[in-house]
Amino acid sequence: MKTIVEKSTKLCKYLIADDVAITATADNITVGNPPQFIIADLNSSNATITENITNAPSDWIGNKYKLTGTTWSANPDWVEPDSDG
Repeated sequence: MKTIVEKSTKLCKYLIADDVAITATADNITVGNPPQFIIADLNSSNATITENITNAPSDWIGNKYKLTGTTWSANPDWVEPDSDG
């Protein structure tokens, strides 16, 4: 897996399959080639892309965990989404 982590918070925003291309520019991050989606609020200066992640938490959800190097930690500010809709 690959991750996209916001530098300032260390929050893991995305987990993406190894075979999917990720391109970070000064303006945004493009996922896929051809593009599957573009992340407009993250870019090469405020996010880190890490490849070959093998230890992602089994219950991973965007923003639920922080990643520092290869060490995962729970986000203390995480609140489970309301299941009532």
